[in-house]
Amino acid sequence: NTTGIHPEIYQGVQAMSSDFSFIWPWMFLLLPLGWMAYRFLPATQREQATLYMPLLHQGSLPVTTDSDTKPSRMAAIIASLVWLLLIIAAARPVHIGDAVELPKTGRDLLIAADISGSMQLEDMQLNGQKVDRLTLIKHVVSDFVAKRKGDRLGLILFGSNAYIQAPLTFDLTTVSQLLQEAQIGFAGDATAIGDAIGLAIKRLAKNPADSRVLILMTDGQNTAGEVAPLQAAKLAKQEHVVIYTIGIGADEMVVRGFFGSQKVDPSQDLDENTLTAIANITGGKYFRARNQNELNGIYDDIDKMEAIDQKADMVRPQQALFYWPLGGAMLLVLLSLLLRQRHNIRGIAS
Repeated sequence: NTTGIHPEIYQGVQAMSSDFSFIWPWMFLLLPLGWMAYRFLPATQREQATLYMPLLHQGSLPVTTDSDTKPSRMAAIIASLVWLLLIIAAARPVHIGDAVELPKTGRDLLIAADISGSMQLEDMQLNGQKVDRLTLIKHVVSDFVAKRKGDRLGLILFGSNAYIQAPLTFDLTTVSQLLQEAQIGFAGDATAIGDAIGLAIKRLAKNPADSRVLILMTDGQNTAGEVAPLQAAKLAKQEHVVIYTIGIGADEMVVRGFFGSQKVDPSQDLDENTLTAIANITGGKYFRARNQNELNGIYDDIDKMEAIDQKADMVRPQQALFYWPLGGAMLLVLLSLLLRQRHNIRGIAS
């Protein structure tokens, strides 16, 4: 795949089967101009022909001497070489490197995480240890984020209010770090699911319509905010935003009380009907995460449904080389000036 290679460079590579080429090879058509100027200019002008260096005081490279003498052979050779090197530099020589793989292009994907007060409930297990719901989300989602190379990811945190913690970015490390720094209750203790969806729509609306994805995780029901969740879902559908909803929380946990231990349902406030409806309206899917294995499996499923394009574009990077012939031309001009000065000194001495 030659995506990203200048067409003229690619043609030069094909023709020469080399790692060296010129972007503007037609500049070599100017090579005869120096000889043509000397050959066809009137004699009076030809005898005074000189290559001037305006940045140097009294600096000139003579192509001819006085009308009574023949052209200086050394001056003519240097002038010709300078002209050749300038043409080579103008033709923009480049070195074409080995093919490298461009980053794969994927989705614009926002993750909306519930950090309301109920997320501190310790009804989940992480590697055999009892943890709260947000801690498990941080662990699993960080692994998911690391796999999404080529996607632009962003992070929304919501409780009573919703706000952008990380805008859409290719910097997955920063997104993961900002998720790890999220704290329960920072956005309030209530749950504004509709506002979180509305904020995601606003952030995704300007992006390509076929790559707008929102993953929304919550353990409760909408208890705050200005936008109803189903109303927000309908607006998301109009804006081609696909929403995957995840209900967090175990089915049961043991609570110790005054009269002993008893089993309770810690997810009784989870509004699965609304989360299912949001997913169905937008063309997504609702998932239930009761433990670490289920949550891992959910993100594996999302990886498959929103797979990153595995067809990688290849590009051969180019390195400009024009400064070498240009520098050579400047050195030759300086050499000519030194020779001229030496010649003048000898003339005075004699």
